[in-house]
Formats: sequence, C-alpha cells, structure tokens
Amino acid sequence: MNLPSREQLRYHGVRWAWVPGLALLVYLAFPSSASNVAPLLEPGAVAEHEVIAPFTFPVNKSDQELAREAEELASTVKPIYEFQQRAFDSATIALHAFFAATQNAADQGGPQAVMRVAQEQRIVLSPGEAAYLAKGGKRRGLERALTDLFDRTLGLGVTPPGVLQVEQAPDLIIRRRSSETSVARDQVLSYAQYLARARRAHPDKGSSVGDAVYLRLAGHFYRPTLVLNTLETERRRDDLRRSVDPSKYIVRAGDRIVAAHEVVTNEAHEKLVALHNDLVRRGAATSRSVGGVFGPLLRDSLVLGIFWVLLVFYRRETYRESRQVTLLGSLFGLVLLQAAGVARFWPQHPEIIVLPFLAMMMTVLFNGRVSMNAAMIVAVVISLQPVFHDVPALFLCLVGGVTAALSVRGLRRRSNFYLPVLIIALGYLAAALALGLAGSWSVAEIGLRGVWGAANGLVAAGLSFFLLPLAEALTGITTDLTLLELSDPSRPLLRRLSLEAPGTYAHSVAMANLVEAACNRIGANGLLGRVGCYYHDIGKVKNPQYFVENQARGNNPHDRLKAYQSAEIIRAHVTDGLVLAREAALPEAVTAFIPEHHGTTEITYFLDRAKKSGDGASPDPSDFVYPGPKPHSKETAITMLADSVEAALRVLEDLTPQKIEEVINHIVRTKLNAGQLDEAPMTLQQLEQVKQEFVRIITGMYHNRIDYPESSGGITATWQPTARQS
Repeated sequence: MNLPSREQLRYHGVRWAWVPGLALLVYLAFPSSASNVAPLLEPGAVAEHEVIAPFTFPVNKSDQELAREAEELASTVKPIYEFQQRAFDSATIALHAFFAATQNAADQGGPQAVMRVAQEQRIVLSPGEAAYLAKGGKRRGLERALTDLFDRTLGLGVTPPGVLQVEQAPDLIIRRRSSETSVARDQVLSYAQYLARARRAHPDKGSSVGDAVYLRLAGHFYRPTLVLNTLETERRRDDLRRSVDPSKYIVRAGDRIVAAHEVVTNEAHEKLVALHNDLVRRGAATSRSVGGVFGPLLRDSLVLGIFWVLLVFYRRETYRESRQVTLLGSLFGLVLLQAAGVARFWPQHPEIIVLPFLAMMMTVLFNGRVSMNAAMIVAVVISLQPVFHDVPALFLCLVGGVTAALSVRGLRRRSNFYLPVLIIALGYLAAALALGLAGSWSVAEIGLRGVWGAANGLVAAGLSFFLLPLAEALTGITTDLTLLELSDPSRPLLRRLSLEAPGTYAHSVAMANLVEAACNRIGANGLLGRVGCYYHDIGKVKNPQYFVENQARGNNPHDRLKAYQSAEIIRAHVTDGLVLAREAALPEAVTAFIPEHHGTTEITYFLDRAKKSGDGASPDPSDFVYPGPKPHSKETAITMLADSVEAALRVLEDLTPQKIEEVINHIVRTKLNAGQLDEAPMTLQQLEQVKQEFVRIITGMYHNRIDYPESSGGITATWQPTARQS
C-alpha cells in the first residue's frame, strides 16, 4: 500500500480541515450547561447563588430505595405451582400395571411368583406380604383403596417432600392448564399429609401385614403432582421489580431549587444531584472534562464528515474546487452560528433556524441533491446539541431544509423567489400541525410556529438574493440570474458586437437558437448554451472586416494577404476574444465557449490556399490550427457543431429537409472522426438527439414562402429592381 504524498495530504487536508473546524465552532458557539451545573452542595451548606431548574427533570430514588421497594413489590407475587397431569397419570398407570402383573403371577405361581414381580418393580416383599397379595380379595381391596387415595390426593395435587416447609408465601397459585386458582398454603397437601391420609384410608386395618403392604405401595407409587414453576414465578417478580418508578417526583422547568444564601436542605440536595445527573446524561455537565470536550467534537465531526464523503464520491467536480468547498464550509458555519444564537435566546423555536437559506443557496449554486444532503446533515448536527434535546428541532429543521431544497427549481427572475417562500411556509405549517396534533398543542401555538416558519422562508429568500453575487464571485459558479444579465443586448460587449460586426452578431443569435434547443433536448444547460453563443465570436470585433459574414460583396481583404497571414488573423479572434472576456469579467463558464467552439480544428480554407500558392515552401500545418482546447462540456460541444452547421448552410442554395439533414450528419461525422468531441461528456444517443433538434429548428428557419403579386407590392421569385432613370 502506497502512502499518500505530501501534495496529496495538502490537497485533501485543505478540504477536510473544514470538518473539525465546524465541529469546534459548534462546540464553542452553542450554549453549554457546564457553567450552570448545579454545584453538588452538601446538606446544611449555604448556596452562593440561586439555582433555577433549566428544564423539567425527575428526582430519582437511590439504589437502596429502589432495591428495597422492588423486593417488597416482588414479595407480593404468589408462587405458581403447576399441576402435573402426567405425574398423576403415570402413578395411576404404574399402580394398575403392578396389580395386573401380580394377579397373573398369583394365578400361575403363587406367592413366590408375586415376590419376583415385586422385585422387578423394586418392591421388597416378605413371604407373608407376598402371600397376602396372592389372595385375590385382599389384592383387589388394596387396589381399590390406593386408586381412591390417588384420586383424593394426587388428583388434587401433592407437593414434593419438604417443599411446603420452606415456602414463606401464605398463599399459592395452583395452575391447571390455563386456569389459575389462589389457595392458602395450609390447604395444599404435602407429602406428609399424603401419607397421613393414606393411613386413615387403610382397607384392612385388622391386618398388620396388609397395613405394611398398603403403606409400602402407597409410598412406592407416589408422584408429586404440584411442582413449583420457578421460571414463571421469577418472571412475574422481575416484572414487578422493573415496574418500580425510579423517580420520587418531578421538578418543572423554572422551579427554584435553592435560593441565594439559602441553607441547602436534604430535599434541595436531592434535586441538585438529580439535575447534575441529567446534565451528564445530556452531555452538558462533562463539557470541561477531556471526554466532554473530545466526545462532542468527534460526534459532530463524524456527522459533518458524511457530507464531505458524499462530495468525494458523488460530487468530485465540487470537491476539486477549493473555492467551492470554502463556500460550503462558510454556509455551514453561518447557519450553525445562527442556530447557536437561537439556542441561546429562543431554544423553544427551532423553526426560526435559517436552514432554508442554506438549502436555497446550495440548490441555486449546485443542485437539489447536494442541497438536500447538506440540509439533512446540518439538521442532525443541530439536533444533537443538548439544548435542543427537549424540542422537536430535528423534525422542524429537516422539514424546513428539505422543503426549501425541493421548492427552488430555477431562478431566472426575482419573482421565482415568491413560490419557494410560500412552499416553505406551508411546509413549516404542516410540520407544526403534525407536532401539534401529536402533542395536543393549542391552535394558537400551531399558528405561531407556522408564522415563524413563513418569516424564516422570507428571510432565507432575501439573504439568498443578496448573497448570490458574492457566492458566485467566490466560487466561479455561474447561476441563471447572471446568465440572464449577460444575455442583455445592451451589455457593452454585445452592443459593440452588434454595431461593429453585425454579421457576426446575427450569426451568434442564429446559433443561440440552435444550441439552446439542442441543450434542452439532452438535459444540458440551455441558457448557458445561448449566452455562450452570444459571446463565442466576440473577438471578431477587433478585425470584423476579415470575416466573411461582415464583408460587403467583392471586398475581401484576404485577397491582399498571404495565406499564413490570413490564418493568423482568423486564429487571433480566439485570443482576442479571451482578452475581451477577461476585461469584461465574463464568467469562466461563458469564456470557455470562445476557445472551445473551434477546438483544435484546422483553418482548412487558408491551409489549402497555402498549399496551392506555389511559393515553393511547404506550409507548416501548426500555423493553420486553432489553439483549442477541445470542448470539455456538452454546451461547448453543441456550440462547435452548431457553428459549423450554421455556416455551412449559408453556402448552400435550394435547401430541402433532406439536404439539411445530410449536411448536419456530415458535419457531426467529420467532428467525430477528427476527435474534436473526445473530451466532451456526451453519448452517441445524445449526439443523435442533437442532430434531430438541429434538423427540426433549421428546417423551420429555411422554410419556403409563396410569391405575392407585384401589383400589390409583393415580391416574386423573378423580381428584379427597377432601373433608375438618370
């Protein structure tokens, strides 16, 4: 990976220096609460000055208070015990399976077989107990008694051994499927109570052997059917813990926390601590610390840097021009300074921040996409400042900036400012209405914000109108308003051209019609094309008689010059034009038409004449080539084509639409083959559209007219002037 050179670092550094510079401006200009942070006074101290709540904030409980209240609330949750139907079914099925196996064993092998079945179930029986179970009547009595015991105990719910002894809650919740029932803890059966009920339900109380078998089977087939649902119980307790309101009470904006020279009470101390914590959260109270300085600087630099990245990737022509980047940074800084003023004196009214001014200026100078991106970036930076955290600054600034960027299409007259002002006013009114409906604002408040927004739009339009000339001078960008001023025929250069070189002036006007129509057809700047045509041959005023369109018939001064001298005079109209353009302070965009409309084409007429002169020496072709450069824009490329087409058609007679089209195709093909359009950003499709527009316009210019009778003062094709009588 190659490290950037010193020149590259300087090139990018000059442009990116605006990002941290603007971030520093924001940090210094916007009000910081650091100087007004409530001092953390101890109870009993005397306050040096009065402390007023700058905004509404809550006074929160301490961690100990929150924990105590949360546990008290959590302790009110009743433990949830789930009834396990599967455990009950398992116990019942296992019981009946055992007695079925015992019956088969007793029928086939007597007590010994019963003992083997019991051992398989991990039940230890003595021979006497096995003999007891081998008796059918005794066995069926035991089965009925145990089934009845399970229904009356396990079927209702029995907890595992020892659970209820440690349970502290006086009431429990018994959940059966989707239903829940609150039950007192002492009404829930424990394992000990299950055994006690089993003893009372003995079917053969007179037999000690039967009693032992009964209790052994009751204990063996026991399954707990009430199990504590720990996860659900804790979830409900956690929900209650989280539901604890952390604030004790609310301090309203403007409330006095402590008066000057007043002893700080415990309550006042709580409020001071809460205010400090809220300021820290807003990023204001730490402004004097290292992190409090560099954190906001880095935050704002990252946001502003997004716009500069967009310039690098999607607006390189602007990024290359340091003057244009300077203008962008200056506009950003101007709006941010005004926003800082609003933050200091009217923080509740972000709708008066002049973001529409930024958007209108950038739309006129660049385009709507650049303008919209800039407005959104600046809106985000403004809304990130702590002073605007409690007001809808982001929403109002976005609406104002984006509305202004979309409302300005083109400025060709002063009245074009009126519609954007109206649209901006409607945008702010709609934003205020949306916020008002959501926040229950009064009609008066909604209307007031709409009025402020309309005033903002009016101020933005006025500032844009008065500062546009300064911005154009700084950046070298030429707006439509400047182009319209330059198109005025009474301008000194144009007036001189029309008087001293009327043929050239007529040729320029005819070209302007062609070029403007073609530029508009392919999405180029038609107004720039028209104005560029007006000035493209302005250098001919130096020697107008040496150009054929200004010559009288039979009087060509080139007949008395050598070919290379004539070529030098023809070439000079380019350099003379550039001198005149600089003297008249023409914009670069217009000046570019003077050299680029000829490019580096040959002055073929005089080159051919030099070759045929018979002087013996071979002519140097470089003496018969225009200085260039080749066209670098769509507008100058179209002007080159229109210049050649308009001149060529004046030579031809009996012009038909077919002949016009063939001439245009020939000239375009010739320029392409000569490489004169290589540096122009045009596609072949756009060239085809330009040719079509040329054919349409020129066909209309050279249309046929009917003959009018001479008897009525008309002119016919055969008309001849009447000979004067001496």
